[in-house]
Amino acid sequence: MAEEGGGGSSNKEKKLMVAIDESECSHYALEWALDNLPDYISSSSSSLYIFTAQNLVDFGYLQAASLASSPPELLRTVQEQQNNFASTLLEKATEICANRGVTPKTISEVGDPKEVICQAVEKFDINLLVLGNNGKGAIKRAFLGSVSNYCVHNAKCPVLVVKKPCMKSALP
Repeated sequence: MAEEGGGGSSNKEKKLMVAIDESECSHYALEWALDNLPDYISSSSSSLYIFTAQNLVDFGYLQAASLASSPPELLRTVQEQQNNFASTLLEKATEICANRGVTPKTISEVGDPKEVICQAVEKFDINLLVLGNNGKGAIKRAFLGSVSNYCVHNAKCPVLVVKKPCMKSALP
């Protein structure tokens, strides 16, 4: 079957994005991607993006807490803490990549993680999104939602959800 556009898609840059948070599962997904997706990582025509989302600040909580300090100062402090936390996550992920000889591009956005991940996929024209599975049970997923489930259904690219293997206890 002939490819449209004459040039084919083989010359197009491959872009892999791994979304991380503070969970062990997301860092496992990053390591898994580094170990198992060499076409997206080691080629000169590919890029690895590491993405983290900063949750929106709950302003109701801030209003109650603002009795102790001025609202602008408190908001600035909370934003600085979130920025520092996101920077720390991205530094750890960059170190994991550097240990494997990979230099990623890092991105941090503010908003609901599932929504900003899908927006970043479109914004950066990502070809493959990798997410960790945090192992929530069915009841927690029903009430809290699942970032990976949302992204599987809404991201504009293929989504790979990496599940960390369970350690089975040894039977006597």
